[in-house]
Amino acid sequence: MQGAAARGARQCPNTVGALGRPGTILLTYLLSTLELTCLFMQFSILPYLSRRLGLDSVAFGYLQTTFGVLQLLGGPLFGRFADQRGARAALSLSFLAASAFYLILAAACSPSLPGVILLFASRLPSALMHTLPAAQMVITDLTEPEERPSALGRLGLCFGVGMILGSLLGGTLSTACGLHCPVVVASMANLLGAILSYTCIPDSTKGASVGAQSTQPGAPKPSVFDLKAITRLLLLPGVLPVFFVKVASGFPSGLFMIMFSIISMDFFQLEAAQAGYLMSFFGILQMVIQGLVIGRLSRNFSEEALLRASILVFVVVGLAMALMTSIVHFCFLMPGLVFSICALNVTTDSMLTKAVSASDTGTMLGLCASVQPLTRTVGPTIGGLLYRSFGVPIFGHMQFAVNFFIFLFLWRKPISHKKDKAR
Repeated sequence: MQGAAARGARQCPNTVGALGRPGTILLTYLLSTLELTCLFMQFSILPYLSRRLGLDSVAFGYLQTTFGVLQLLGGPLFGRFADQRGARAALSLSFLAASAFYLILAAACSPSLPGVILLFASRLPSALMHTLPAAQMVITDLTEPEERPSALGRLGLCFGVGMILGSLLGGTLSTACGLHCPVVVASMANLLGAILSYTCIPDSTKGASVGAQSTQPGAPKPSVFDLKAITRLLLLPGVLPVFFVKVASGFPSGLFMIMFSIISMDFFQLEAAQAGYLMSFFGILQMVIQGLVIGRLSRNFSEEALLRASILVFVVVGLAMALMTSIVHFCFLMPGLVFSICALNVTTDSMLTKAVSASDTGTMLGLCASVQPLTRTVGPTIGGLLYRSFGVPIFGHMQFAVNFFIFLFLWRKPISHKKDKAR
């Protein structure tokens, strides 16, 4: 009876808007692809812009850390904003912030303006740039619990397409028209994304019953900046162990990926074009595995089984990484590494959103989205020290050891499957 009521709430016209449930989900995937394409366009020109402005590797590291800290601080608050104001407001705000981000970055390309100051100032809107968590919230709210891992996994297709298109367009446009061209195009594209979000995405995707529960008569209006309400979610039954596994298990591979640009030059001796081909291969693998493979596996195996499988593959890949000596070895390891990363992220996101009420899915996904910025914030310092002191094998040893203990933890104390409170 409760599940039927929830399905009815999701199919209510006020909830899914004029496009209907399938149309809203499809548009959400397209908006995610648009945002990721623009992001990778920016990634492709940022090192060259920094070099032209005279930034050394240390200053470039400060720039990246600034971006990571702002995203880390903004993620949970943005998720709570999405829960309270709805999907339309969240996606519109994210795209408007991204448009301002790229506009300031375009101004930094002008020789007549203080480029370094504008380059660092362009990072400020990134605190509100959380299109992917907002898209995950929409998909979470509009799909059944059993469909959720597969639906969230399809965002991997968006990521892969965005990585490939963004890298290609960024390089092509900057070569043909200058460094400012990709970011100007990205600013206009995100403005289009804001218009589409405001006109086509429903005001709320959580259903009328959830909205009534979250706005009870006489109750004080909840604040977006209520940190107690945000941390309260981590103390709910079944949440903290899964969140710990998500953070700890993915941290070693996150360190390796942060240092990969240096490792590809120093250890693998790759040229810039060869490193680009390798990242394209990584993008294609992620697109196929997260978009197609994870969805099929989630229909045949439980989330707990997929989580344990991802940890076990992390263990094997970590041991192999400690022994690898060439780029050929790494290419053979990449499918296992990508599978573990994708399976870990999709299953933990799905499990965590099922452990909280439907009115808190945005906040929980905001907390999940803060994991990667946390790694980007502390990763360059820790990864640089480890790489300089112990070389590439330390990342394999670290991944093997951390995930081996996590696998033992999950084996001795399985994470019980919680009933989806949103339904």
